[in-house]
Amino acid sequence: MTKEIMDKAGKAPASARLLLEAGDGDGATNRAYYAMSDAASAALVWAEVVTALDRHKTHSGLIANFGLHLVRTGRLAAEFGRSLNRVQELRLTGDYLAEALPLEKAEWAVQEAETFVSGVRQLLTTRPAPTKTGDAPDR
Repeated sequence: MTKEIMDKAGKAPASARLLLEAGDGDGATNRAYYAMSDAASAALVWAEVVTALDRHKTHSGLIANFGLHLVRTGRLAAEFGRSLNRVQELRLTGDYLAEALPLEKAEWAVQEAETFVSGVRQLLTTRPAPTKTGDAPDR
């Protein structure tokens, strides 16, 4: 199931690029975030934090578990957690506020999504180390 989630994550940056080329910064940022969200979900399934069928119900739960189980453990660099948070903030702005996101911010979000998906894809080629189980944030 991790492969299927990553396949979906891998398609979203290309969609984001098309939207960016069409001048739709809000749509591009949305697709960039969802590329990252799917990749983060795949990584958490890979790390056996969640199952493929019982993935996160909230964005905040996904982001918190990603930071706790993949960034704080050193499996991924802190930049991955920061970019996931920042692109989520931009997505919320683009999706819910009347003003359009500047195209340069959308371009940055798409670049971050491409880097994020690539980094997670690389992580998934390694063998997951056992994790300490404990109380996980909202899933």
